[in-house]
Amino acid sequence: MQPVPLPLAMAACLACTFALPGCTSPQRATSEPAVVAPATTSVTQTRAQYLMGTIVDITAVAPTEAAAQAALTAGFEEIRRLEQMLSTWIDTSELSQVNRAAGHSPVQVSAETFELLTIALDIAAQTDGAFNIAIGPAVRLWRVTEAQRVPSDIELAIAGQYVDYHMIQLNPAEKTVYLEKPGMQIDVGGIGKGFTAEKVAAVMRRNGATGALIAVSGDFRIFGRRADGSSWPVGIQHPRKPGHLLATIDSTDEAVSTSGDYERFFLKDGVRYHHILDPATLKPARLCQSVTIVADNATLADGYATGIFVLGPVRGLALAERLRLGAAIVDADGRLNVSNRLAQRLKSP
Repeated sequence: MQPVPLPLAMAACLACTFALPGCTSPQRATSEPAVVAPATTSVTQTRAQYLMGTIVDITAVAPTEAAAQAALTAGFEEIRRLEQMLSTWIDTSELSQVNRAAGHSPVQVSAETFELLTIALDIAAQTDGAFNIAIGPAVRLWRVTEAQRVPSDIELAIAGQYVDYHMIQLNPAEKTVYLEKPGMQIDVGGIGKGFTAEKVAAVMRRNGATGALIAVSGDFRIFGRRADGSSWPVGIQHPRKPGHLLATIDSTDEAVSTSGDYERFFLKDGVRYHHILDPATLKPARLCQSVTIVADNATLADGYATGIFVLGPVRGLALAERLRLGAAIVDADGRLNVSNRLAQRLKSP
């Protein structure tokens, strides 16, 4: 059940959703009477648009309807701006320019792109390469939701020559990015949506929102509180039961990001081939069904959700504990592993 207008129902397939305690699926209430808020209560407005290859759903809380709408408009404009910089599916984007110049010359990029790549390389180091934005050549080979073809070992071996994040050079003084070898390709699919959600939150605050829930696919950035002063209930989707929740948490100022093998996949000969690739094998990672990370920053939550999914429950949980991240890891056998930061916060749906 979702106590929000219709657009959020469109996003019920997301990895995390709004959830009310006691609900087992993110369905919208239709029979409950509307609550008339007192005059001093803030206003809530929701808007959904298809951007970055997914449904982006944003709920804003502000003192007036005009302020809430202004914050929503500013938030969606920020998404469009960042997409033009970061999408490798847009030929004119900064990352597309960086990829085309691989092995030839450095490319000067915006402060935002440089910031994202800097964070991504730090996460790569923290995860021993389980998170790797140099994965681009392998991502192009798989095209999980399009071709539904399993690349040959020879194809993967060739692509593997270019999947080395150590060959990504960043120059802070010049704000340039250089890929050392021709054929290298950066892909920020495992962190870009979280980065975008983080930037949108900052823009919405500047434009008058006192609270918001920003949902970009499975990446959520929450700040402030709902109009009635309560926290935002967020549900974690069950990786093997579509439409059902694994657990819920009450959230205020933090980010929640989920990576799962159920988001984009195809089945062939009884094997599930999904979009989260292990940089060591260039094949779908097999140790987890889903990983949800709760962090103070959406960029970190997104990147570590991807990296920990690849690391698996043992190494991943150890890393989450070391970095003091909230982690809910469903392993390959469906067992739930929870970090200390999240253990007391998870609720049964």
